[in-house]
Amino acid sequence: MRVATRITLSASDKKVLQKNSRSKAVSIRLAERSQVVLLSAQGLENKVIAQKLNIPPNKVGKWRNRYAEGGIESIRKDKPRGANHGGKDSVKQARLRKKIIEKTTQEKPTDATHWSTRSMAAALNTTHSFVHRVWQSVGLKPHLEKTFKVSSDPHFEEKLCDVVGLYLNPPENAVVFCIDEKTSIQALDRTQPGLPLKKGRCGTVTHDYKRNGTSTVFAALDVATGNVTGECYQKHTHKEFLKFLKKVDAETDKDKDLHIIVDNYSTHKHEKVRSWLARNKRVVLHFTPTSSSWLNLVERFLGALTEKQLKRGIFTSVDELEKTIIDYIENNNKHPKPFVWKKSAGEILAKVNRARKTLDNMQAN
Repeated sequence: MRVATRITLSASDKKVLQKNSRSKAVSIRLAERSQVVLLSAQGLENKVIAQKLNIPPNKVGKWRNRYAEGGIESIRKDKPRGANHGGKDSVKQARLRKKIIEKTTQEKPTDATHWSTRSMAAALNTTHSFVHRVWQSVGLKPHLEKTFKVSSDPHFEEKLCDVVGLYLNPPENAVVFCIDEKTSIQALDRTQPGLPLKKGRCGTVTHDYKRNGTSTVFAALDVATGNVTGECYQKHTHKEFLKFLKKVDAETDKDKDLHIIVDNYSTHKHEKVRSWLARNKRVVLHFTPTSSSWLNLVERFLGALTEKQLKRGIFTSVDELEKTIIDYIENNNKHPKPFVWKKSAGEILAKVNRARKTLDNMQAN
């Protein structure tokens, strides 16, 4: 009876493999191989691993043995194809591979904003499957795009250190809140009932909708506990913000100071807000740098609210919309989970400075 190769992982290899298996930045093949090795290290048989990952047992054995022979580097790359592992086409393919990567990262097609596998294959007289393999092996995804903006706030470093300091080293005898508002949330109803989800078919909704009004939700996230205080208003002027501040103040232990992180929205700096803060010394506002909403942890909560309740919700009235929002907040507060901030101000600043340097070089050229 054949016995599967025994796998023992070092702490460093285990950490890298776990990261590979969860990361979306690595190729699907590398993630799969990493999972094979991790499960092999648990002592599972090849057929059990194959069932868990829905792959052939011989494939499990291949990468199990490959790791045992060559370590973590051996699963990063495929061996050259061909019977002699270095056949007559290997040099040609290597040149084509290099050309695909260069063209993908440095050029654009004449008729589109980005390459597809087929447009690249046509441009280089190869197959779209080969282009796909090359892109997958190096993690290139031309069809995806992320948004960003580097803050131009002259006090960026000062504000960054202030906010991150509250996350990593909060003041004693104080509560740290993150407050923000999600404005103009539409109560949208569909013009006809949609078809339900069923096997082989996704759920459907009509492309058009009825507008039944809008609302604004103010949310205050307790950084330490994950508990959220929320309130819906029809407007989002300084009056509503001040009213919400008073609500948070009234619901917080009077023996503790309140440090509140907010963005640079003009209502947060209104004269009447400043006047109220001057009379209530225990409440202190801390402003994030401009164009840095990612520094405010309550954005994570509002993003989850949008994705889970608002994006595909159907609301026949504003009252129904607001009830859904408040119900979501109350359900969150039954078992709150805080968002844990890990990055230091120094790490963030180094990354931002690299981005600024890159932008400066691009503008100079």
